[in-house]
Amino acid sequence: MVNNEDRFKKIIAHAKEYGFVFQSSEIYDGLAATYDYGQYGVELKNNIKNYWWKSMVQYHENIVGIDAAIFMHPTTWKASGHVDAFNDPMIDNKDSKKRYRADVLVEDHIAKIEGKIQKEVKKATKRFGESFDEQQFLSTNPRVLKYQEQIESIKKRLYSSLEDERLDDVKGLIEELGIVDPVSGSRNWTEVRQFNLMFSTQLGSLSEDANKIYLRPETAQGIFVNYMNVQKTGRMKIPFGIAQMGKAFRNEIVARQFIFRMREFEQMEMQFFVRPGEELKWFEYWKEQRMKWHLGMGIPASEYRFHEHDNLAHYANAAFDIEFNFPMGFKELEGIHSRTDFDLKSHQDHSGKKIQYFDPEINESYVPYVVETSIGLDRTFLAVFSYAYTEEKLEDGSERVVLKIPPFLAPIKAAVLPLVKKDGLPEKALEIFDGLKYDYLCFYEEKDSIGKRYRRQDAIGTPYCITVDHKTLEDNTVTIRERDTMKQERVGIDKISEIIGARLKGNQ
Repeated sequence: MVNNEDRFKKIIAHAKEYGFVFQSSEIYDGLAATYDYGQYGVELKNNIKNYWWKSMVQYHENIVGIDAAIFMHPTTWKASGHVDAFNDPMIDNKDSKKRYRADVLVEDHIAKIEGKIQKEVKKATKRFGESFDEQQFLSTNPRVLKYQEQIESIKKRLYSSLEDERLDDVKGLIEELGIVDPVSGSRNWTEVRQFNLMFSTQLGSLSEDANKIYLRPETAQGIFVNYMNVQKTGRMKIPFGIAQMGKAFRNEIVARQFIFRMREFEQMEMQFFVRPGEELKWFEYWKEQRMKWHLGMGIPASEYRFHEHDNLAHYANAAFDIEFNFPMGFKELEGIHSRTDFDLKSHQDHSGKKIQYFDPEINESYVPYVVETSIGLDRTFLAVFSYAYTEEKLEDGSERVVLKIPPFLAPIKAAVLPLVKKDGLPEKALEIFDGLKYDYLCFYEEKDSIGKRYRRQDAIGTPYCITVDHKTLEDNTVTIRERDTMKQERVGIDKISEIIGARLKGNQ
């Protein structure tokens, strides 16, 4: 049984070997926590974006999209609270010289206690079998109740200390819990300090005339400052949404775990504007809708879970994360937040411009409330890629690595392969390729044995391989091989596009 760390290393190696993700500037030994998407990675990424955009914008008559600039007026970030409050608590270990987020160290400790609870549940499940009542066990077992009490006590102290900025108490908590540096095993910690995550730069041709601006740490503010523009020009009626995809930048204290946490990343966000008092109804609606979207990628519900925020952001009155079971455990993939009217009201105050909506149904003007869905594109890529990575032992004793990416997300939809590189087969194969390329991203290859070519297509997740052989020249039929089952069937050339189209549609 391969442990998760080994599996994660294999996934990262596979992503590089097969052209999905490269270390940025690798020829110069790379740049920490920045990555480039290769020829197949960019296709998978674009397919995920397309799936999100269609489900948000195309399938909703009351949601529209925008693309706001990365550079924004610096007062934007004062109004949003990022200049004063976009900080992470930082702590260093004096022996390993490694830097950590203090709150994450404590949360990792909590996760270990939660792991002990799960062990108790597993033991009890084995002992009692089908008669086991998990909820009753969790609410009555003395050992479990003790663990839960520990968790609640730690959370309460951590989040109240962070909220009141009592950073000395955060350090005290780390010391009392006996948390050690994961690298050195040392408990020799520095003081906890706040660290602002925004990247700043200069706008202007001469440094003395330059203005300090920021690379945006999120895409949401581009939506909020354009609220009035979109509402008026689109004649939008509440409730309505504005969606956006784009790059964001955060100077993370600890950027690690491959593309899970990067300093330059891409977000897919939608802000849904609603009548005050109706936000929690819409919050529940979007929680359900977003989980459906994730399950629509063919990954089972057991790989996802909801996590309610214990410590709400200053702008929120409700917040849940959708967490995914990554190779390094359950981690945040998407956030659904009820942001109240904080953002629009703050921009109204700082800009001096009226940002309100006149509601003809109740004959009243108000600042709308907002429900946000915010998902990391790179994290979604990692979720799809890591779940799809499969090592299989075949009946003949051989092994293969296959990416079981849902066909509608797969980078290449079909590979056209002549059986041999002679007898007119390449010419016929290219003719078929030319007929398909306007509908699907296809791949043509004639080098190596057909078996090796199949394996390469398996490794990049191509759902269908079309093999052109001597029989093709006689009766205009080809063999279609399906990736996951490896089953092959003979079909007419004129039916290929229709068959692939139906199968791709059926998987979305």
